[in-house]
Amino acid sequence: MNGTIDLLFWQLFAAYLFVLILVVIVRIRGIPREKEIFIASIRMTLQLILVGYLLVYVFKYTHPVYTLLLVATMLAFSIRTIIKRAKGNLSYAMKRIIAFSMTSGILVSLIFFIFIVLQLEPWYEPRYVIPIAGMIVGNSMTGIALGVNSLIEGMHIQKDKVEAALMLGAKPKAAARNIVNQAFDSAMLPTINSMVGMGIVFLPGMMTGQILSGTSPIVAVEYQIAIMLGIVGSVSLSVILFVQLGYRTFFNHRSQLDLEGSGKIQR
Repeated sequence: MNGTIDLLFWQLFAAYLFVLILVVIVRIRGIPREKEIFIASIRMTLQLILVGYLLVYVFKYTHPVYTLLLVATMLAFSIRTIIKRAKGNLSYAMKRIIAFSMTSGILVSLIFFIFIVLQLEPWYEPRYVIPIAGMIVGNSMTGIALGVNSLIEGMHIQKDKVEAALMLGAKPKAAARNIVNQAFDSAMLPTINSMVGMGIVFLPGMMTGQILSGTSPIVAVEYQIAIMLGIVGSVSLSVILFVQLGYRTFFNHRSQLDLEGSGKIQR
């Protein structure tokens, strides 16, 4: 069979059965998540429909401004999501670091990917830039979000160890080194696990989409390898920037531990 199978309305609607299965499971288990699941499903549907029509317009009227605006919008929403879902009241300094780390890591990786790996002509071709940017931004968002929560929890849980190290003369960088390393490791673990299972345990979304559209599996594999390596680069750059800058917000100008000044965990 060649080409893409167009889904009829009833076929797409039938897929929502999986949402009902999830709702039944959480209700049986007594987990109060039904409302959240329904809201998430509705939001996903409306957002994807909106993006679909928007991309149709952008693909038809290719212009660098449209491409850059879409990338900027994805980046802004990802930063907002990280801050909103962080386990604590983040300080203004921490929020700035999150925004800086996300923006720097993503832009460096995306620019390298577009101009060096793909060598796009024109560089703002939305059919390539938008999907690739979406995957890079999404994975970097997950990495930073895990890094933020791990860093905040580590600083609070290991507060006594950090203060003991400071009392013995250690600098903040040395006192927080283990916590920073743990935060980086926690943030990178999902990406590493995806690389390990990719191709054997599961077929990634980009590769599956290309194969369903009729692209040769070999070509799909080449693109998937390239984009996965781009994702690794973006996540690692974004996370290392965050943890190396973020831990400093937990210390005041006297190199004293100041948990109130950064990520205060909500009880």
